[in-house]
Amino acid sequence: MDPPLARAGWTEAEVHKRGKPALVATMQMKDVSRAIEKGEAQGFMKILVDAESRQILGTSILGVGGDEVVHCILDLMYAKAPYPVLERAMHIHPTVSEFSDLVGRPLAHSIRSSFD
Repeated sequence: MDPPLARAGWTEAEVHKRGKPALVATMQMKDVSRAIEKGEAQGFMKILVDAESRQILGTSILGVGGDEVVHCILDLMYAKAPYPVLERAMHIHPTVSEFSDLVGRPLAHSIRSSFD
């Protein structure tokens, strides 16, 4: 698939179905330095976070390098680390794995309200 699609963990629909209070952040690939540099700025990144524990519930990445950088999120999910660990991580610039830009954005309040 071009651009590649990478998913890990829950989707927004699964969060809603389970009634889990969660937060969501999204970022367009046109705002990712490496995607711009490569001229492949189609797609987006999305992360879902448990509103209480701050642990990462899931992610979707549609865009250049997404099939590789999803492992940065998977490692934190397996470690049950809260998302601020990702926010504070320093990745080499430019790279698609600069997730600090994604989680540094204000996380929307409970995604359950967006399905009501």
